Amino acid sequence: MSKQKNTQKPPMPPKRKMNFKVLGRVIKLLFKSYPVLIPIVIVCIVASAIVNAIPAIFTQKIMKVITTYLDTNNMDWSAAKAEIIPLVLTLIGIYVLSLIFIAVQSQLMAYITQGFLGKMRKKMFDGMQDLPIKYFDTHKHGDIMSYYTNDIDTLRQLVSQSLPSLLQASIIVMTVLCIMLYYSLLMTSIILLGVILMIVVSKTFGGGSAKYFIRQQKSIGKTEGYVQEMMNGQKVIKVFCHEDSVVEEFEKINDELCDDSFRAHAYANSLGPIIFNIGNILYAVCITMGGLFLVKNTANLSMASLLFGISMPFGIDMVIPFLNMTKQFTGNVNQVSQQINSIIMAMAGAQRIFGLIDEQKETDEGYVTLVNAEISEDGTIKETKKRTGKWAWKHPHGDGTLTYTELKGDVRLFGVDFEYEENKPVLHDVTVYAEPGQKVAFVGATGAGKTTITNLINRFYDIADGKIRYDGININKIKKSDLRRSLGIVLQETNLFTGTVMENIRYGKLDATDDECKQAAILAGADDFITRLPDGYDTMLSNNGSNLSQGQRQLIAIARAAVADPPVMILDEATSSIDTRTEAIVQRGMDKLMEGRTVFVIAHRLSTVKNSDVIMVLEKGRIIERGNHEKLIAEKGTYYQLYTGAFELE
Repeated sequence: MSKQKNTQKPPMPPKRKMNFKVLGRVIKLLFKSYPVLIPIVIVCIVASAIVNAIPAIFTQKIMKVITTYLDTNNMDWSAAKAEIIPLVLTLIGIYVLSLIFIAVQSQLMAYITQGFLGKMRKKMFDGMQDLPIKYFDTHKHGDIMSYYTNDIDTLRQLVSQSLPSLLQASIIVMTVLCIMLYYSLLMTSIILLGVILMIVVSKTFGGGSAKYFIRQQKSIGKTEGYVQEMMNGQKVIKVFCHEDSVVEEFEKINDELCDDSFRAHAYANSLGPIIFNIGNILYAVCITMGGLFLVKNTANLSMASLLFGISMPFGIDMVIPFLNMTKQFTGNVNQVSQQINSIIMAMAGAQRIFGLIDEQKETDEGYVTLVNAEISEDGTIKETKKRTGKWAWKHPHGDGTLTYTELKGDVRLFGVDFEYEENKPVLHDVTVYAEPGQKVAFVGATGAGKTTITNLINRFYDIADGKIRYDGININKIKKSDLRRSLGIVLQETNLFTGTVMENIRYGKLDATDDECKQAAILAGADDFITRLPDGYDTMLSNNGSNLSQGQRQLIAIARAAVADPPVMILDEATSSIDTRTEAIVQRGMDKLMEGRTVFVIAHRLSTVKNSDVIMVLEKGRIIERGNHEKLIAEKGTYYQLYTGAFELE
């Protein structure tokens, strides 16, 4: 049976409409950020718009004076000048006033725009610090970066140009419309017919333009993300001779961006000239109809005569100002239509920004805090503000009493279940006892759940069932910041920040002295290579320490954990990037670092866990074996197979 050809057209992208709720929120934030300056700007915009609209009144008066004296056939220039000069001077004064309003508005808007964008970036970044780890695990970093670049840039256009231009143009349009209605309903009706045509064209072209501008924004983000990913993976690309396929893939993404940009600007660039020429046609129609009305001596009907009984005969002094008002009216209608696309683009960006700001923050119901303590010989614990090197958990109770528990590093998991995604369990009934000073190792195949256990101890994620107790206290009752302050962790993926080597080590304890940082580096075995760097501990690191080897970066991370001096250490493949010789050096330092501390070790290199007090073997989220090295080797189970490589092939 032959396949039928699919004749269905691909679905059209959904039409984008102005999101007034998002626009209202942006405006509300603007007023909240600048409660004094924004009203001043609005006053300047309104005043400037009105001032720009009223010259038509003075033009009509000047023309009326001239036509009145011409009709008398006895032109008295001195009398005419006496009436015209004050009108001209007033008109000049109005334009000077308009210039002042515009200057004040432009300076204030430049200050407000950059300040508002700075506040929005800070608001996003501050909120991002409170997001759970899960958010960063489920969102691409390139996409997150686009919030601070592309999306923020759309707000810059909105605040600095679109909103002020839209407000100003709208006020001018309304003011000029009122003036035209005041003078002649007949001429106004002709202009309004042309404006209706302009609105229809704006809606047709503006809708298509907005749709593709939003596509363009997404394509830009996609392109930037791909370029960033390829730059980070340049070594891998070159090693596997993948350059041609990378270029081919980039061309596809780039062509998509090019197509979206072409369509967006094709619509946008067509709209302006079309609206402009409709305005020119309307101008010609007004000249023609005005001339016909003059020739036919058509009676004029105006709001001035209807509401105030003021006679407004139709004459040349009426037609000429109307031509100027036509240009002004249609020009500002065009200005309004030009801003619609920018506003829709900004709303798309603002919607993403507010999505990040409104993202559910990491919750913390903990009330047990970590305090400096003085512990007497009889075990009495007293809270103190000075640093004693001893810590205690401050536990308030419902009856108003306080109890203090010495921080020892006793960590226990009871029947813990956990899943990252619903109905996809990762850990099943995990029970672990880690007494103070014990070294507990987790081993097993990739994906067995080793790192997940340490994530739960840090409360990067919360358990689905079971309990985790720290010094006998349920960790859900401990404030997360205090809990994490009591834990030191060296991750498999090392992150170094832009700054000196000393500053990166001090990241583990911000008030550490230079000597403490150096002692931590010596303990970790990092001092030897650091002193051989061009500027020693003052050597600048950037781009995640790209000027160091992976092993050197990991040694600095270990020194960072050492300077924190926590009672509990978590080492997640801490020596995975270190050669065997360096590992022996580091291991001696690590042994000193681990003395008197509870230590959780995750390692694929089983030689690093041999001296652990307890080794737990995980398989598919369950602990299947536990014991010390000798005991597990004697059992000849999974650990024995992992250690000796004696796997049974099915």
